[in-house]
Amino acid sequence: MTDPNRAPFLANTRDSIRWHDVREWGVEGQGWTDNERYYSRLPRHARSMLDVDIWNLGQHSAGMYTEFVSDATEIYATWKLLSTAIALPHMPATSVSGIDLYAQDVDGQWKWVAVGRPETSPDVELLLVSGLEPGKRRYRLYLPLYNGIEQLRIGVHRDAEFVPVSTLRPKPIVVYGTSIVQGCAASRAGMCHAAILGRWLDRPILNLGFSGRGKMEFALAELLGELDASVYVIDCLPNMEPELIAERAHPFIAYLRRTRPLVPMVLVEDRSYSNSWVVPKLGDRNRASRDVFRRISESWMATDGLVRYVPGDGLLGGDGEATVDGSHPTDLGFMRMAERLRPVLRALI
Repeated sequence: MTDPNRAPFLANTRDSIRWHDVREWGVEGQGWTDNERYYSRLPRHARSMLDVDIWNLGQHSAGMYTEFVSDATEIYATWKLLSTAIALPHMPATSVSGIDLYAQDVDGQWKWVAVGRPETSPDVELLLVSGLEPGKRRYRLYLPLYNGIEQLRIGVHRDAEFVPVSTLRPKPIVVYGTSIVQGCAASRAGMCHAAILGRWLDRPILNLGFSGRGKMEFALAELLGELDASVYVIDCLPNMEPELIAERAHPFIAYLRRTRPLVPMVLVEDRSYSNSWVVPKLGDRNRASRDVFRRISESWMATDGLVRYVPGDGLLGGDGEATVDGSHPTDLGFMRMAERLRPVLRALI
């Protein structure tokens, strides 16, 4: 089936488009402003604190979004990717390098509108959506999860209204963790559980998930302590063996409690491997990590009323249908994680 939104721009179409550079009003989902690159998740001074792998992952734009109000019936976009690798074996280009558009309906509920599917790199230019119902509405455009961007512009026809939205928002929820937090295997940037929770709770969320990392490195505790957060969510167990948890969890938590004693903290167990029912060593891996983490967490909860604990069993449901590879959630898995975390976070904010 031919997709009209994939058609190349015609010369007369280009001439009728008015472009708006997102840097003119900014993005949500950033914790710092002193960044080497505009669309970076980490501040300039973090380069000397972190190893190169974490630093490079911090250049991905996971969790960032921009908002605008428009009455356009067509919306265009052009962006420049940091990496030419637009997809991964278990993750499509729509989420690795694509952009994801939502809008508010008449009741103020965020609903999906369109996804930008890159087929070229580093430069992408496309008609994001056409045939929109006439009327003014507020849009939210999510940036790529597993790639960085150098430039992002949004286009509408010259006779359409376009008003950037850049307002003072509540203190963000800061989510720190692994590839799962970063959104690995989501189909679109807006389907990562952190993004889902941001829409449900009407709260900015800083996505500090680092694929293959997120191991409670002490430098990350120092960086998180710099942020004026409403809640910290720590979800690192998928990448940590019991010995590493025993070594790092207490100092990590202790630093944040000392630095931000009034900020609630949610400690999340690792999700259960979806095939652990038939591969016993995977279930053993879950239990061993959780035993250590739970003991440390319970010692904190006994004396600190702002610490909460979310068990891993059932985090992805119980039917084994919510991952792409036994570990990384599909959209179904991310939705289930968001449903489990929503009441916990709502009570704290």
